[in-house]
Amino acid sequence: MKFTKMHGAGNDYIYVNCFEEQITDPPEVARIVSDRHFGIGGDGLICILPSSVADFKMEIYNADGSRAEMCGNGIRCVGKYVYDRGLTDKTVINVETGAGIKTLWLNLENGFVKTVRVCMGRPEFRPALIPVDDEGEDFILRPVFVDGTEYLVTALSVGNPHAVIFVNDVDSLELASLGPKFENHRLFPERINTEFVQIIDRKTLKMRVWERGSGQTLACGTGATASLAAAVACGFTDPAAKLILAGGELYIEWDREENLLYMTGPAEFVFDGQINL
Repeated sequence: MKFTKMHGAGNDYIYVNCFEEQITDPPEVARIVSDRHFGIGGDGLICILPSSVADFKMEIYNADGSRAEMCGNGIRCVGKYVYDRGLTDKTVINVETGAGIKTLWLNLENGFVKTVRVCMGRPEFRPALIPVDDEGEDFILRPVFVDGTEYLVTALSVGNPHAVIFVNDVDSLELASLGPKFENHRLFPERINTEFVQIIDRKTLKMRVWERGSGQTLACGTGATASLAAAVACGFTDPAAKLILAGGELYIEWDREENLLYMTGPAEFVFDGQINL
């Protein structure tokens, strides 16, 4: 199987051009290729496919083989792949995902895609639609107990579920211990992505993330988008801010008039290869 490894702000995936390759068991392939010791190494597998409703289709499989609805860093890399590899000559494309059709604006430098802006859709704060096993109109700054410690959690969906926790110092967190406990908490029937966010100022946030099905990653585009939306909903930041992640920076905007979220960030090739499965 031919593949391309790419990353967006350090969030790395194995990409397969399914216009040319055929994968019969994507979950198993995702587990094999994501292994950083015995495989290629990555946060998961992304298949680029034909679509009957958009320019392209993206299927995402986490490192443990589970499906993900959407990946903000991953979709930016899809945009770079299809343009730089000649699958399209358009600089505005639509990509079908498990969270609906997303529009991408490809920003070129010397004829190649350097950064990509993505319309991430509308934030959903209603617990039943995130989903969170709780009642009410929203789940904003609600107390959640983990190992006897109270955390104020803001939960929302941006096509996939997120729990955002605001902290004073993200660097001091024991993320490897805390992350799985939030991911598998009884409140979240479909598990959850968890972001720990430090407010630097009204235009700057610093974030660490534990991704559902992949663990600790260097970046998460949907997580950064959810973090900005949560910070705005709580009154902590302006509706446009820079997100500082372990693998780089993303810029997130919330157009309050249209109630649409936008993400802009880098997309990079790492290498091409071939693996015998």
